[in-house]
Amino acid sequence: MACAQKSAPKILVFSKTEKFRHNSIPDGIAAIKKLGSENNFLVDATEDASVFNPSDLKKYAVVLFLNTTGDILNDEQQRAFEKYIKSKKGYVGVHAATDTEYGWPWYGKLSGAYFLSHPAVQTARFRVEDKKHPATAFLPDSVWVRRDELYNFKDINPNLHILLTIDEQSYKGGTNGPNHPMAWCHVYEGSRAFTTALGHTKESYTDPLFLKHLLGGIEYALGRRK
Repeated sequence: MACAQKSAPKILVFSKTEKFRHNSIPDGIAAIKKLGSENNFLVDATEDASVFNPSDLKKYAVVLFLNTTGDILNDEQQRAFEKYIKSKKGYVGVHAATDTEYGWPWYGKLSGAYFLSHPAVQTARFRVEDKKHPATAFLPDSVWVRRDELYNFKDINPNLHILLTIDEQSYKGGTNGPNHPMAWCHVYEGSRAFTTALGHTKESYTDPLFLKHLLGGIEYALGRRK
């Protein structure tokens, strides 16, 4: 067991907020740590942006932005993170990770889109666009019905591989039209990046299907599953 733990990759869960703060953040951290213990990866969690320096970042195979909001990294920390991503490490963004760093276009392209607005939390139908990706392959049907906060987006990166879209006819308040992405992945600056717009509610972090979705994204970013 000691050897397995020693060889396990480590991910950094970063949850600093400068705007709205989700009360589900502690639930998310606990859930990701549990996923790590069950799937052979180690988890550090912090809201201290000073960890975004070359020496500390090199310890991590993936950096996961968990419901971050606003301007959370200074210029030097941004440069360190850009260098980290260019070194072929991984990125995962969860929900409000898209509500982050609007003044840093590089980050917007990495995360894949910027948050624009959302209606009230409600149930909607999510269409599975890729049945082979680890973040969606486990879903039993081509439509996933779930309750969450449903983001609308702006500045969507056109080079994304879309995993889930949302049927705007199944709820009120969608503004992105018939091809409204809600989870995606891509290779950016040499690194694997995965973003899911799901994960607003506390209940998400005890939902087995959402946790499999999140785990699949983490394993994609780690390079374990292609």
